[in-house]
Amino acid sequence: MFKRISELLHTYKNYDPAAKSLLEIALLYPGPKALLCHRVAHFFYGNKLFFCARLVAEISRWMTGIEIHPGATIGRRLVIDHGVGVVIGETAVIGNDCIIFHGVTLGGTKFNPIKRHPTVGNKVLIGTGAKVLGPLTVGDGAVIGANAVVVKDVPAGAVMVGPLAQAKG
Repeated sequence: MFKRISELLHTYKNYDPAAKSLLEIALLYPGPKALLCHRVAHFFYGNKLFFCARLVAEISRWMTGIEIHPGATIGRRLVIDHGVGVVIGETAVIGNDCIIFHGVTLGGTKFNPIKRHPTVGNKVLIGTGAKVLGPLTVGDGAVIGANAVVVKDVPAGAVMVGPLAQAKG
């Protein structure tokens, strides 16, 4: 566990030139705190301790401004930059080495108890304020621009921009 925490803190340090120390990142950056809390909440959720899972998630949201449902599956080395207003839904899946900026929503479009949130591949960047909605797939290496609204699958390596995101490239 300590190896994973160290790996995450070093990821932030390598990503953010403003970061002065690992201690600063651990204590003052909301992303690592939200991700650590999510790991605990996800453990409870996986063991059907749903109240405990939601309690940890609620405390995390209150502390960080980042809302991650305990059921969401998150890979390694996710960077949540600034973080306030990030919402990640229950059936969302996020790969490794992704970057998510503040105000991003990985949300659903239905209330049915089915897969209703996005699956995000590896090395994906999702810009400030983007909304990625529904059970779609974002391919590896894709970039979603700021304030884009994505409601269809995104091919690997694509750049999506605009109010109803269109591929550019």
